[in-house]
Amino acid sequence: MNVTRITSTGNAAVKHVCRLRERRDREKEQLTVLEGYRELTRAREYGLELTECFFAPEMFLGSNEYPLLEALAAAGVKLFEVPPFLLAKMAYRDRPEGLIAVAKMKRHTLADIPVRPDGLYLVAEAVEKPGNLGSILRSADAAGVDGLIICDKCTDIYNPNVIRASTGALFSVPLAEAASAEALAWLRANRIATLAATPHAEQIFTEVDMVQPVAIVVGTEQVGLTQLWLEEADIAVRIPMLGKIDSLNVATATTILLYEAARQRNWRVAQD
Repeated sequence: MNVTRITSTGNAAVKHVCRLRERRDREKEQLTVLEGYRELTRAREYGLELTECFFAPEMFLGSNEYPLLEALAAAGVKLFEVPPFLLAKMAYRDRPEGLIAVAKMKRHTLADIPVRPDGLYLVAEAVEKPGNLGSILRSADAAGVDGLIICDKCTDIYNPNVIRASTGALFSVPLAEAASAEALAWLRANRIATLAATPHAEQIFTEVDMVQPVAIVVGTEQVGLTQLWLEEADIAVRIPMLGKIDSLNVATATTILLYEAARQRNWRVAQD
C-alpha cells in the first residue's frame, strides 16, 4: 500500500479533518467524516465515495482493518498513518477505533425514495438533535422502512454524531430531504396515507390500519408536528402515557410506531 506518514498536529490534512467538525465547513465542501471499521465498511457498501483515510494501528480493535485499508488503497483512497494522539485529536469519539475517513456527501431527493404498493415510510419533521436523528435512522432500518423523508431539517444528516448513532443506517435507508409541503404533495401523488403522531389524538396507535401504504410522521422534540401535518394528515394517533410525563422522546416514539406497523404487516402475511 502507498501510505503517507504524518506526525505533526500542524499538518494541513489533519487540520482539514478537524475543520469538518463544523457544519458550515461540511456543507461548503460537501464532505463529512466517518469513524471506525463499521462506519467505513457500511459507507463503502452503500456507495459513499471515500477520499482519504487516516489510521493508527495501535488503536485497531482486531485484524479486519488491514484488508479494509488494502481495499481502500486499491480504490484510490489516500492513506495516512498517524500516531494515536493525532488520530484522537481528529476524532469525534471519546474512544476512537483507529480509523477516520473523509467521504463525499450525497444529495438526497424524493426521486431517491422507491414507491411501493405496500410501502412503509417515515417523515421526520425538524428533528433537532443529531443523536435522535441517528436513532430514528437505526429504527427505520430495523423495521424495514422503504424511505425516510427529512423535512425542514434542523440538523445536518452528515453530522458525525448522526452517522455514529445510526450505526451506519444513514447509508442503508433510502433518504430524501424536502420541505414539508413538498413531501406532503409527493405522498398524496403516490397515494400514501399520512399518519401523524400527536399526544392530542383520540385514536391509539394500535387501533389504526398500518398495513396500507402509509407514512408515519413525527415532529420536533419540543413542540411536535407543525399545523401543516396536524391538519392535513389522514390519520392522527397517540401513544398512551400511563405516568406523569405527557410525551416520549421522538426517537423512542418513532420506534414504537414503526414496530406496530411491522407487527401488523407480519401478522397479515401470516394470515394470508
